[in-house]
Amino acid sequence: MEVQKQYATAIEQQPITLEHKPYIPKISDRLIDAGTARATLAASKESPNGTTVDGYAANSQRRTVIQQHVTYWDRDNDNIIWPRDTYIGCHVFGWGVALSLFAAVVINIGLSFSTVPGILPDPFFRIYIGNLYKAKHGSDSMMYDNQGRFRPQQLEDIFAKHNRGEKGGLDAGDVWVFWKEQRMVFDLFGWTACAIEYVRAIYDGSIFYRRAEETKIKRSRTSPGLVAKAKKTL
Repeated sequence: MEVQKQYATAIEQQPITLEHKPYIPKISDRLIDAGTARATLAASKESPNGTTVDGYAANSQRRTVIQQHVTYWDRDNDNIIWPRDTYIGCHVFGWGVALSLFAAVVINIGLSFSTVPGILPDPFFRIYIGNLYKAKHGSDSMMYDNQGRFRPQQLEDIFAKHNRGEKGGLDAGDVWVFWKEQRMVFDLFGWTACAIEYVRAIYDGSIFYRRAEETKIKRSRTSPGLVAKAKKTL
C-alpha cells in the first residue's frame, strides 16, 4: 500500500517522468526516512540496517559509508592506501596481475590529489581515507552526499526508475539506460566509475571482502595440493 501524496512525481506533458518514476515508500517498507542520509549505514529496503553479515555494520560505526567503501584496501589499517595496497587488494579478490596493476595506477592517480592533507600532490599517490569525501566524482549516482554519508533514496530511485517490467532487479539494458542518464558532459572518468554504482554492497565495501573470500575458497578447491602443502608447513 502506497501513501497518498499531495504532489505529483510525474506529468503527462513530460513523458520521461512517467517512464522513470522515483521511489515512494510504502507503509509496509522496513526502510524508514529514505531521504535522510546515513553516516555509517548503507541502508536499503532489503537491508534497512546495512550489511549485518558477520557484524559488518556494527563493526564499522567509526567510519562513514564512503570510508567503508575503501577500507578493504587499507591493509594495515593506517587510514592510508598506497598503490601497493590497491594492487594487493585487487589481486586477492581474483584479478590478474596486469588488471590489478592497471587498477592500482588508475585508482591511486585518480583519487590521491583530492585527498591529500595539504595543497601539494603526494609523490607516492597515496589515498588518505580521512579526506575521501573530497574525491566524489561527477556523473555518479549521488548516493554519497558531499560529506560521505549514504542516501538510501538515491539507491531505491535507481530500481524504481529502471526496473522495467517489475522483474525485481536490473538487467544489462536497465543498467545501460541508468548509466546514460547519469552522464555529465565531458566527464569521462565519472562515466566509467558510474557503470557499477547500483550495487548496495559496493558502497559500504562489504562486497570486496565477500569477493576475496569467494576467491580464496575457489583457489583452495582448484589447488588442493598447494593447500595441503601449506597446512603441513604451518
